[in-house]
Amino acid sequence: MTAASQHYTQPANPGWLRRAEFWLDQRGKPAWIVAMILGFMIFWPIGLALLAYMIWSKRMFGKSCRHRRSERHTAFQHGFNAMRPSGNAAFDAYKSDTLRRLEDEQKSFEDFLQRLREARDKAEFDQFMDERSRIAREEREKGETEEA
Repeated sequence: MTAASQHYTQPANPGWLRRAEFWLDQRGKPAWIVAMILGFMIFWPIGLALLAYMIWSKRMFGKSCRHRRSERHTAFQHGFNAMRPSGNAAFDAYKSDTLRRLEDEQKSFEDFLQRLREARDKAEFDQFMDERSRIAREEREKGETEEA
């Protein structure tokens, strides 16, 4: 059962539009998308009307923007909870040692990436200089053959 169908119960005496809406809600967002595509295929204003209804009724997007913003805020707060002492000295020592080791590994990895970038830059520069000297040599040889 989908989230949409959990919020809606079928009215006692629904019309055909309400029955169709309830039926689509029970099958979830893919059913709404298929209905919209079929609507476009049959007669484009039907598909457009379904798309507008899906957006207006928030069926197109599973969660509201307000809900996503609160999730980000909660995740941000959990990051600070990791830095808070737990009250257990052994666990706190283990945690600080692990975090220090991870920071060292991150620094080593960043240094490795920097060396890779420098090596790539040097290889590209060497290739440029070789190509430039080859072109200059070819132009010089071309000029000497034209003079002779």
